[in-house]
Amino acid sequence: MASGTETNDGGTRIDPMHQFEVQPLINIKLGGLDASFTNASLWMVISALVVMLVLLTSSKKLVPGRLQSVGEMAYEFISNLMRDVVGEKGRPFFPFVFTLFLFILACNMMGMIPYSFTVTSHIIVTFAMAMAVFVGVTVLGFVQHGFGYLKLFVPSGIPMVMLPLLVVIEVISYLTRPVSLSVRLFANMMAGHTMLKVFAGFVVGLGILGGWMPLAFMVAFTGLEILVAFLQAYVFAVLTCIYLNDALNMHH
Repeated sequence: MASGTETNDGGTRIDPMHQFEVQPLINIKLGGLDASFTNASLWMVISALVVMLVLLTSSKKLVPGRLQSVGEMAYEFISNLMRDVVGEKGRPFFPFVFTLFLFILACNMMGMIPYSFTVTSHIIVTFAMAMAVFVGVTVLGFVQHGFGYLKLFVPSGIPMVMLPLLVVIEVISYLTRPVSLSVRLFANMMAGHTMLKVFAGFVVGLGILGGWMPLAFMVAFTGLEILVAFLQAYVFAVLTCIYLNDALNMHH
């Protein structure tokens, strides 16, 4: 991916938003539908393959190596998270949450590689995952409790005079779950990578003598961005578990 755009005087202008441009690699047209294989598609495939590689190569040895240790740590991490948040009823849904966490984490980490593409910096990707969680949890709630699931919108111990207002607030809060879930991930990843690109422009523009300070900041901010990449995958998994808990256990 190009690092900048040409200016009128022949120089190069750093464009921090250029890194988020989706570019078709293989043009595919299905009637009036554009189903092209893009750079975003490529990096999603790469992220999925990385996750599969880590898990498949880490499940064979009696004495764990590095990859197996990473795989086992991730397994225990999500298993403990689901046990603490959802309880025993959440066991059947562990593969879904585990896969979701690892895929988001891999996409976030792949985006830290220079000239790669950060899939989770696009709202359409994060919103699709958030909607999958929202629709799945909502269907599960009605399957488990029938129309009794609607009690989730009726807080207990509330005076009747305040009930209509609070029910409206609860419904709006519930319907905004996929928006908040997707925007949180998308905004954090996009903002972080934009900041890195801006300071990279300062390094290039100031040269060797003046660029050391923004370069030092870039190094520190890269470490912070790696931490954010993990935390955002973790937050997505935590919120998914909380929504599952609401659907399965109806604690409210």
